[in-house]
Parts: sequence; structure tokens; C-alpha cells
Amino acid sequence: MSTEIYLDGNATTAVLPAAIDAALHAMGEGFGNPSSSHGAGLKAKALMDDARACARRLLGVGEGRLIFNSGATEGIQTAVLSALCAIRDRRAAGQRVGSLLVYGATEHKAVPEALAHWNHLLGLDLLLYALPVDASGRHDLDALRALAPEAALVCTMAANNETGVISDLDGIGAALADSSALWMVDCVQGLGKLALNLQATRIDYAPFSGHKLFAPKGIGMLYVRAEAPFTPLIMGGGQETGLRSGTENMAGIAALGAVLHALEEGKTFRSHAELSGFRERLAVSLRRALPGIVFNAAFEHTLPTTLNFSVPGLASRELLDVFDAAAVRVSSGSACSAAKAAPSYVLQAMGLPDWRSSSAIRMSFGATIDSATIDDACARIERCGAALRSAGLLPDAKVPPAADGVVQLSYAGRHSWLVLDAASRTAAVIDAQPELQARIDALLHSGGYTLGASLRTDAAVAAAPVRLGARLLLPCRVADATIYLLGRADAAQTTLTPAAVRHAFTGQAALAPLTELLGADSLICPASEAQSAFCTSLRAEARAGQTAADDVNLDAAGLAAFLQSNPNVLLVDVREAYEHAASAGGPGGRAALNIPLSRLAQQIEAWQHNPSQPLVFFCRSGNRSAKAVHCLRRLGHSQCWHLAGGMAMSAAAPILALAA
Repeated sequence: MSTEIYLDGNATTAVLPAAIDAALHAMGEGFGNPSSSHGAGLKAKALMDDARACARRLLGVGEGRLIFNSGATEGIQTAVLSALCAIRDRRAAGQRVGSLLVYGATEHKAVPEALAHWNHLLGLDLLLYALPVDASGRHDLDALRALAPEAALVCTMAANNETGVISDLDGIGAALADSSALWMVDCVQGLGKLALNLQATRIDYAPFSGHKLFAPKGIGMLYVRAEAPFTPLIMGGGQETGLRSGTENMAGIAALGAVLHALEEGKTFRSHAELSGFRERLAVSLRRALPGIVFNAAFEHTLPTTLNFSVPGLASRELLDVFDAAAVRVSSGSACSAAKAAPSYVLQAMGLPDWRSSSAIRMSFGATIDSATIDDACARIERCGAALRSAGLLPDAKVPPAADGVVQLSYAGRHSWLVLDAASRTAAVIDAQPELQARIDALLHSGGYTLGASLRTDAAVAAAPVRLGARLLLPCRVADATIYLLGRADAAQTTLTPAAVRHAFTGQAALAPLTELLGADSLICPASEAQSAFCTSLRAEARAGQTAADDVNLDAAGLAAFLQSNPNVLLVDVREAYEHAASAGGPGGRAALNIPLSRLAQQIEAWQHNPSQPLVFFCRSGNRSAKAVHCLRRLGHSQCWHLAGGMAMSAAAPILALAA
């Protein structure tokens, strides 16, 4: 397995070795409670005071307060609560307050969610207003100046987590010069990357998070300007001079203090110029590997550690998968929302086209990265480009050799099926979904296929038979639905015997009417996951539930032992061809046969004829391989297993072994 290259620093960072040492020291020798008056407590308090003093110097806190807390989300909640309580009190006292809660349209979701939450709980009924940004991602200062007289609280960020765009804080401060609005600036991405002198600004609140700068998760800080109103979020024992109760996280504070001292000393982290050079080297390789690439934020106004880009014709999922196969860790949008299949609201707010906001990739790195790692990353980026090119997914790719087969594409629990004929370069698609049309078009274009027919199982009238080279795709009406039978047939044949049917594409749930049309082992390819996650057969359905399900899962250690005792096992990579090409082989670097899950229905027949062949499936996370193994087991192939957790957990096996 290739060494992992971590390029998702805006999501989180590895903990600095010095920070680990400091945390261990705090837990081992400096474990005292800083509120205790004995020697152990005084040692802990001295450690905490030292970390706070360093933070105050670095951030230019002046007379302001600096409170240790659990991180940025708590800091944001505290700042918003403090501001809204003050607004409520001013309004109750008859003072004029604004009616708007203004936040940047590209703000992290933690901010508008906190605003809506506390606005509702406090019963203020203020209006939330998203401050627009321009095409470069920077706040519209003219709009802010117009809103300033009615603004009660303004929330912006120092630098955007998705694009790296740096806010014009001086310009925002000037726009608010004559406003009574309170101002919070999310400084999470700015810590260690931007020069901050908070006392020289009119910023009232600034939250920070340690894990974005090589400290552990669960530790952060909140700056509060000396004159700014404050309401504690957590009340209790009066720690942090009554501003944030709860026994302090001394291990986290010690670790954060070590990072801040390293930042102050200036020897651990790369300079702005070095980081900018690294970013440019990555950009050069990306341009070379991915023709047509568009960077979604100009480097002129972005952090030197962040690149956000889109590639025409490639979905973010495809790009994430190919990078992950090469052990290059990047993300799609914000890590907090990456699991949601939605366009980037940040890029939408910038007015970018839908294809860019829905297919964007963020590549970000920490300020400790070295030149050798950048060199390796560039080489892998270009390997990913070559893998995508070999699969025919890039504009300058040569048309790959055509392949016969049945291909499954799925979206939101619905299946679309393609039948490809290499000899004639013709294809048919069954139940094409609008959401998959671009992918279908790309697949046909990359293989040089001509679409011969687009068919539907929910059609009211059966279509005419479709000839695809030596294959016949025969429509049949069954119980007010249309199914399509696929099998080999000579030019004179207009029907297919049940034994000749290799695949049946159906949208109906009831299988009983098919018994006269299909052989017992003909593969039934349904239109929805509710019928089957992949494919089934009449024989499989007849024996469903009659046999106990064996354990099909192998962990990394179990796989190693299994391979050693079964030298004839066939490792099958069910990732897409471009993922397989970009990777360094299967688990442990072993050679593997690549049969993408989308093309598994074409391969099943060969395995059914050789049921004693042991098979082990694997993929990136274990999801696709689990579908493959359960499909084969259901069809009667008992000698198959899969790598649970996929290549991701296989790579993590040494870490998990240590943890155990």
C-alpha cells in the first residue's frame, strides 16, 4: 500500500510531535487541577498561563479576553449568545438596535445555524440575512455598507474553509465604522496562516480551533474584545475567571500551547513564500493531469495552502475515488458536509455554474509539509490523470478498446442498465435516469458506442426488438409491464428460449410470471434497489431464506491468513477501472483482477460455471465489495468473501493493532 499523502489540512491536521509530548507531559507529570492551590495545581496553572500568554502575544489580544474552550463551534455559540443577549437587553432598555443578523453567504454552516438557534430560543425574531459575495468569493462591501445601519450582529470569516479565500477584514471594519453592530470573525482557518492583531480592529469576537493547526481535537479559544458584552455559555464552578466553567482540558491546552510556541519561534512552519511555491507546483501537475481544469478561486486572494478546482465532465465522486485509490486524501467541499451529495453552497454563492459547484474538489495542506511530499503528490496526481485518461474519461483520451457487457448505473435507489456490443460499437440503455444522463453519455462517448435504443420497463407499449451485433434484446409484455430479455441469437432469430436468456431487465416486483420466459439461472436485473441491490435469479429467489448466511467478512489480518492458506484465491477489485489503475495494487500490494461493480453482471456467469473458485472482493470502503459478495452468495457461489472496511481499513490495520 502506498504511503498516504494527506492533502485535507483544512478539515483537520495531524498533531505536532511537540504537541503530543506536551499533552503526555500534562497527563503524566502535570496532571494537577489548575484550580487547586497546592503544588500540583500551581504547576498546571503555570502551564495554562504560559499557553494563554503565548496566544495573547501571537493574536495581539491587548486588553481583550482569551478563553480556552472545546473549539470553534463552542466559541461561535458563545459569541452569538453573548451578542444576542446584549441586543435583547438593549432593546428592553429602549435603546435602538438593528433588526438584522448578517452573516457571510459563504460562512461555515455553524454560524447561521447558531444564529437561527439562539434567535429562536431568545425570542428576538430578528431577520437572518446572507451577505452576498462577489465572483472571487469576497464579501460585497457596498451591500454591507447599505445594511450596516440595520445590522445588530455581523458574522464573517477570516478565510474560507472550502476555497481559502481571504476576507478583506479592513474593508469590512471600515464598512461597519459608523454602525453599532457587534462583529464576530471566524478565525479558524486564519490561525497560523494570517497575521492577526485583534486589538487593532473593531472585531468583538473571534473563535479559534486547535485541530486546524496541529493541535488535538477538542481544544480551542475565543477572543472577546475588552468592551464587548459577554454571557457565559457554560456556568458552573467558575473556571476561566467565570467565563467558561468546567475543569480545563489541560492536555489540550498544553498541546495547543506547544503549537503556539512553535509558531512564535518561527522554525517549525513553512513561510508564506514556500507554501505558495508548493501550491503552484501542485497546480502545474493538476493542469497537466486534468485538461480543462478550472480553479474556483484565484490564488491572489486565497490562503497559499488551499486549492479548489473542478474538471469538466468529471463528478467530484470520480475525482475523490481516483485520488483516494492513489492514497492522496482530498475532499469535496467542507468535511462537515462532505457526506451529503449536494452542490457547494460556497461556490453557488460565488455565482459559479452548477457543474463547478457540484463537482468541486478541495486540496489543502498543512504548513509543515515538505518538498519531497509535494513531489510525491505531484507524481500521484499525474498518475491519476493517466488512469482517468486510460478509462476514456478525459477530453484528450484515446478511445479505449470496446468491451462487451452489461453495465449497471445507480442513483437514489434506482438502476439504469446499459448493454454494450463491442463488435458493432452499438449500445442500448434501459431505464435511463436524468441524473445519470451525463455519465451515460460520457461512457458511450469514451467507448465510441452509438446508442441504438433507449428503452423503459415502465413503457405502456413494448418496443421493437433491438439487434446489438450477435445479441438480441427482446421486449415482452408481462402483467402490464415491459421486460427485456437479452441473449445471443443469430440474425434469423426473433425469439429467445428460456435457456438462451442470459439477462432479463425488469421493473416489476413479481417474479412468478417470468418462470415461463427465463431459465433458472438467467440473471434478473431490476430497475430498483427495493427489488434487488444488484441482480438475482429465479433459482436464487426460490431458495432465499432456506440457508443460513455465513460470515462473508474478512478483516485485514484475517485476509492475510486466508490468502496464505488459499493460494488459489482470486482477489477481485470492484472499484472502477480508473481507481484500479491509479492504485498500487490490492491489499498488501498484491495483484488483483479488476471487475468494476458496475460490470459485475457480465462476469457472474463465468463464476457460476466455476463455483469452487474462491473469490475475495475488495474496494475503497467495503460498500461495493459487500454488494458483490452478497450478490454472488445469493446466486449460489459459496466460496466468496470480501474485505470489510475496504482498502481504507486495510491501511489502518497497523494502527488498529496498536490500539488493541
